Amino acid sequence: MKFAVISAIYQGKWLYVKHKDRDSWEIPGGHREPGELIDETAKRELFEETGSNELNLVPICDYSMDDSVNKTFGRLFFARIKDIGQLPVSEIVEIRLFENLPLRLTYLEIQPKIFEKTLAFIKDCEGLHLN
Repeated sequence: MKFAVISAIYQGKWLYVKHKDRDSWEIPGGHREPGELIDETAKRELFEETGSNELNLVPICDYSMDDSVNKTFGRLFFARIKDIGQLPVSEIVEIRLFENLPLRLTYLEIQPKIFEKTLAFIKDCEGLHLN
């Protein structure tokens, strides 16, 4: 596993971030550090990119990306964020809450699929205590 990406809800809305070099929205996530467990990667990236410091985190599924040269693997998580502190200094310049999937996405080919996978996961887990 090289990546962790996190579909996150805060105050009943979807949380997306804006990278300093882009004018579009993406879900929080990033690379796994050497020796780091993938769950730790997800928590660290979510904190670094949103300032979230209290949350429930659940793995949804593993995924792969193929750029015609290499195939890399990652894990998609779902988080219900309970508290957000100050945004740490990082490549993220803004976080925003959305009712639904934003129109202006950084990764247009994959983010709608991630969103649908997350919605299906939530629906499958109805009745389970994820709060």
